[in-house]
Amino acid sequence: MTGRAMLDDFFTRALVAGIGFAVVAGPLGCFIIWRRMAYFGDTIAHSALLGVAFALLLEIDVIAGVFVMSVVIAMALLVLQRLGTLSSDTILGILSHSALALGIVIISLMTWVRVDLKAYLLGDILTVSRADIAVIYAGGAVVLALLAAIWRPLLAATASFDLARTEGMHPERVRLVFMLLIAAVIAITMKVMGILLITALLIIPAATARRFCSSPEQMALWSAAVGAAAVGLGLFGSLRFDTPSGPSIVAGAMLIFIVSLVLSLAVSRVAARTFNSRG
Repeated sequence: MTGRAMLDDFFTRALVAGIGFAVVAGPLGCFIIWRRMAYFGDTIAHSALLGVAFALLLEIDVIAGVFVMSVVIAMALLVLQRLGTLSSDTILGILSHSALALGIVIISLMTWVRVDLKAYLLGDILTVSRADIAVIYAGGAVVLALLAAIWRPLLAATASFDLARTEGMHPERVRLVFMLLIAAVIAITMKVMGILLITALLIIPAATARRFCSSPEQMALWSAAVGAAAVGLGLFGSLRFDTPSGPSIVAGAMLIFIVSLVLSLAVSRVAARTFNSRG
């Protein structure tokens, strides 16, 4: 069967698109965990709906609208953090829920536009087209290339912001680029997982891989692999039990995480018993 014929099947397209997202999400998710930016990821994801609303209102490309709005929210976060009047988690909470609510309100007011709100919130991976796949893989390649370019200074800034600044690595600039990469990934893959679930596939695979890796690079590779496995497990589960695809993928990721947790605890107990018996 040729690649073109395979992509005529909706399930194959969904699988290819999901794996493409997982490969990009894995390395980004590692830095989100290391830098404790999970709430930031949620905020940018929630702002995507506001971007959709303005894109429909202004009749521009939805991906462009989502990216621009995500950048605006990220810039607003940086400005508010520098003012220092509120804590970061409070600012994120305000921006996250306000953007999501405002997006829903604006879309509900546009009665002349037919919008499948559920698809934007929970994703609709089973309807991805070849064009969607091309955007995901082309955009993902650019994101991974840029992440590779800033990998060393971003890693250094994650370990010690002040040391990275002393070494002339420009941690503020690197942080901004990283935030833009997150915005870009959310914009190009929103159709895969949906606004409410996209952060889950950034965080859960990375959290799973963290238990079994000894280096940042190894964790990045393993988190991508775990994410791809979660996509496969979730899609096949969705097909078997007739459940929503996006939530099924997240459930698959969570199942892999629980299994890894149980295995990790079992290995630790065996190691402790072995150590005690030798002692």
